[in-house]
Amino acid sequence: MTTASELKNQLATRKETGVGSAGNTVKGLLESPAIKKRFEEVLKQRAPQYMSSIVNLVNGDANLKKCDQMSVIASCMVAATLDLPVDKNLGYAWVVPYGNKAQFQLGYKGYVQLALRTGQYKSINVIEIHEGELIEWNPLTEELRIDFEKKKSDAIIGYAGYFELINGFRKSTYWTKEQITKHKNKFSKSDFGWKKDFDAMAKKTVLRNMLSKWGILSIEMQNAYTADQETIKSEVLETGNIKENVEYVEADFDVDFEGTPFEEGVTNE
Repeated sequence: MTTASELKNQLATRKETGVGSAGNTVKGLLESPAIKKRFEEVLKQRAPQYMSSIVNLVNGDANLKKCDQMSVIASCMVAATLDLPVDKNLGYAWVVPYGNKAQFQLGYKGYVQLALRTGQYKSINVIEIHEGELIEWNPLTEELRIDFEKKKSDAIIGYAGYFELINGFRKSTYWTKEQITKHKNKFSKSDFGWKKDFDAMAKKTVLRNMLSKWGILSIEMQNAYTADQETIKSEVLETGNIKENVEYVEADFDVDFEGTPFEEGVTNE
């Protein structure tokens, strides 16, 4: 196993020589013995394929090429630790440019995947609601009535989330499109994901809010919440500790004094 001191020394050397900054290739960094071995420790036999996907990810994104390549690798390590692919087409997790650094971003499919892994969720879903489909939404009783046969057009008016635990506990929520937009304008400093796929980001917002307030969060899910839409320090490669290696540059949620993520400003009202 790669020792923390070995990896720390190699990372320190790379910082001193400028390796890992924008302009150095991600492929060259991944060929570093310590970094390569770290991915092998996390992913075992799947490491070569995963590292190839990282190279393809950067080669296919001119903006990521301009980022500090070590921040790209650190973000990918978070995804690898959570056992989520970074393929843009799959929608589980992304590595996105923010200034000259890359950020880890979890997709709504990633949240669903992590929730299902806990073994505590019988069902979980989030969907778009079109004009005419919403019959009733009571934010106090959480009575949500939808009739999909009454759809009038493809215009999306809101987003509904639902989950049921194996112990029978259920939760429903509904956000109007206006509430989503208000939330985005208040909490998101970057429009990257919203411009790319507004509906996916909206569904993620509804799902994350619902799970953080009422769901069962495993340690894995808590780590994902902490890292979501943040810049990850390269030290995560040394320790594997996600919570201690997050640079709080941008987030769609605030963190309370116990470190539990929660959303402000928009509830299921």
